[in-house]
Amino acid sequence: METKRILILCGGKFAFPSLQTLGIEKFLCGIGIGKGEKGVLSILNQESENSGLPFRSFPNAESLSGLRNWIEEIQPDYIFSISFPFLLSEDVLSYGKNKFINFHPGPLPEYRGPMPLFEVLRYQEKETAISVHFMNEEFDEGAIILREKLSISQNETYGELATKLSERTAMVALNMAHMLQFASTIPCNEQDQSRARYFEKPEVSDTFIQWNRMQADEIIALINACNPWNQGADTMLVGQSVKLLAAKISEERHSDQPGKILHLTPTGAVAVSCIDEKVIHIQIVAGDFGILTAEQFVKTKSISGYTFN
Repeated sequence: METKRILILCGGKFAFPSLQTLGIEKFLCGIGIGKGEKGVLSILNQESENSGLPFRSFPNAESLSGLRNWIEEIQPDYIFSISFPFLLSEDVLSYGKNKFINFHPGPLPEYRGPMPLFEVLRYQEKETAISVHFMNEEFDEGAIILREKLSISQNETYGELATKLSERTAMVALNMAHMLQFASTIPCNEQDQSRARYFEKPEVSDTFIQWNRMQADEIIALINACNPWNQGADTMLVGQSVKLLAAKISEERHSDQPGKILHLTPTGAVAVSCIDEKVIHIQIVAGDFGILTAEQFVKTKSISGYTFN
């Protein structure tokens, strides 16, 4: 039996473990990347040259006009989409029914959209999933083939969770390739539209700490959800934009207004009051001044008694 030939459409580093795994197992027959950073493009281009695989960059949606012809040239049995940033047109999908399979890094249909990791962390979910589904003309709406669940550790950041998911996706992609190689039919189920939620890419209003509304655990969840891609959760201090990159809830209690800077702890963290009378200890701060420990940040200016807003 000839090995199934799989073309991967990807968006960057997240797909690297999958590319490597499917390449080693001889499933990989081509790589397409959308909106890739210059460094990532260079790496993939070099790897493709070394392995003799077709490679194509799609820097914007307009460049997708050549995708269907490129697929026709390669003639893959299946096309895997792993963090590919563009919607595929009906013309491209008409290459073959049930030949396009997306690996969504979040639970479907509850967390549709381009950054489900941000949302599952912000909403303090205890577990997430890799949802494998057939693709149609809409984002994240095709019939689900399987969901691989992953637990979320306490205080896990976006970066840590993304790394874990990236590595697990490689195993899921390999299992999917084996299923396609040997199974006569691929079982799938339509998504329950009544449970579907779609989240757009986060805007500044989504990453901003609302000190007068958010409880301590919500603030910590937002900080973790913004680390490192947004360099932390946004806030303001004395008219200056500041990002909080790492913090944790302490055992202290207080009766001050939310967002007030209380004191510097013996471990070098900045203690800040929250609306639920809990105190968070800020450990890492970022801004135009760079990325500093809270202790270093305090040395740059006198902030005791000021309030984040």
